[in-house]
Amino acid sequence: MVVEVVEEGVEVAAAGEGGKMKTLDEKTRNLILGFQKNEISEHLIYKRLSLLEKKENNRQTLASISADEFRHYNVWKSYTGEEIEPDGLKVAWYLFLARILGITFSIKLMENGEKGAQATYENLISIIPEAEKIEQDENEHEKELIGMIDEERLKYIGSVVLGLNDALVELTGTLAGLTFALQNAKIVGVAGLITGIAASLSMAASEYLSTKTEGGEKNPLKASIYTGITYVLAVAVLIAPFLILNNHFLSLFLAFLGSVVLILLFTFYCSVVSEVSFRKRFTEMLVISLGVAFLSFIIGLAARQLLGVSI
Repeated sequence: MVVEVVEEGVEVAAAGEGGKMKTLDEKTRNLILGFQKNEISEHLIYKRLSLLEKKENNRQTLASISADEFRHYNVWKSYTGEEIEPDGLKVAWYLFLARILGITFSIKLMENGEKGAQATYENLISIIPEAEKIEQDENEHEKELIGMIDEERLKYIGSVVLGLNDALVELTGTLAGLTFALQNAKIVGVAGLITGIAASLSMAASEYLSTKTEGGEKNPLKASIYTGITYVLAVAVLIAPFLILNNHFLSLFLAFLGSVVLILLFTFYCSVVSEVSFRKRFTEMLVISLGVAFLSFIIGLAARQLLGVSI
């Protein structure tokens, strides 16, 4: 394949398959340069992830995707005739996400961000025949390879769901009820802390026994740790306002806001790694949590009036 730059890079004469010469206008060339930069950046991301990965099958899978990305880069390079530097910020960002949230989340988030490029690939096929093969690789081969990655933390996502969902439903309801019954931020915070820690230990123990009874690949101890830690983190977010502030209604509002943020972040994570509907799962968890909290409002208010509790 031969590439010749014409008129200071504004137009490019490229020899495609069969040696047929094609002329690329400036807009198309800049578009290809963007694809080229993206491919070399992802090649570097996958390559570095493969070097960091301890599991042999995961390392081979990541190395294979890295090779695909480099091959795509060379296809685009054959049309532009330019060497392109990787996007250092993008590389650093996705490597950081991989270390914090896992390889699967990082690479699926990266690949999801490129879905808009599919229509552009289709428009380029008439000019660059290889664009069709690249599109197929992006849509099929790489997805299959990504699906082969075996990441331990994904086995325990059910335990995390259990811990987070139970903490949000139980504690938002408890805090709502206590706020209306006691109307004292510090007392509500302490009561919520005691309730939350006790509940987290209970949930961790239940998850251990449940996982051990079910058998399977999951380690019962690890499952219980994932559940317990998730529960404790949710407790910390929800009761912090009550322990810091004196206004109990403001504290309750901030606890609800924290609950929504936790649901938002966790739902986004699940929607990426499990490829499920973000809107559906977010709405479901939000309605359940706030629904229980609303019922607890009523119970707490009724308890205060009927039992004559006043602090």
